[in-house]
Amino acid sequence: MKLETLCFGYGLIEGPRADGAGNLYFSDVTNGGVYRRAADGEITTVVPRRRGVGGIALHAEGGLVISGKNVCHVRDGTTRVLLARDDIPGFNDLFTDADGRVYVGSLRSDPFAAGPRVPGSLYRIELDGSVVELYGDVGLSNGIGFSPDGRLIYHCDTSAGEVIAHELTADGAVRDRRAFAHVTGGGADGLAVDVDGGVWVALYKGGCVVRYTPDGKLDRWVEVPARAVTSLCFGGADQRDFYVVTADNIEAPERKGTVFHARSDFVGARVAAARV
Repeated sequence: MKLETLCFGYGLIEGPRADGAGNLYFSDVTNGGVYRRAADGEITTVVPRRRGVGGIALHAEGGLVISGKNVCHVRDGTTRVLLARDDIPGFNDLFTDADGRVYVGSLRSDPFAAGPRVPGSLYRIELDGSVVELYGDVGLSNGIGFSPDGRLIYHCDTSAGEVIAHELTADGAVRDRRAFAHVTGGGADGLAVDVDGGVWVALYKGGCVVRYTPDGKLDRWVEVPARAVTSLCFGGADQRDFYVVTADNIEAPERKGTVFHARSDFVGARVAAARV
């Protein structure tokens, strides 16, 4: 895939999420703010100043569900908190299932600090607003996604160097925890899934995005002109628009965090809107 530059000049970009109309939403974790890049290239601020937003979901009733110090639904300047815990300093990547429930990983340690970490957990926000803790022992929670049939949930644990997987049962519980893929050459950060069941992972400090087959074998990689590749997503009407976001740019360092785009031979699995 040949990457083109869409926009740049940010800090650590995270949480890319695209709609079918060519709009891309993304956050700047370190400098703050959530932004929308329209299909015509215009960039507007959707949520000003908010730092630490690691995950974004479109909401069925408009607006966005975003993470950070809490998980909230922001629409037309109004914020509705969905999940907040005094004992959890922050939440990172999030994702939705086919019913519109929201899955989000917690951060109990500074993600940028070295040394031992306090493991986080994965939480699910139900349609009625209640919250369920599905599992714990995630050292540094990052990308989350589902297999195309919705039966498996994938979750990047950056500090463990792996993508973990669980089977989702009919009653919404998880079982059969296992390492889906052991990641080398960088930290497993953002994650996306294609319709063939391939799992794409952004490698932080690895300068690329890699794809694993449904059985966890390394299939291919896409080189990115950055070292700190943070996340990715599919979008567009045909789900072949491939977006990659970073926290740096090695070809033009003054550009800093950059949004790249390519047309993909793979079709991304569609991501449901949140309904919580």
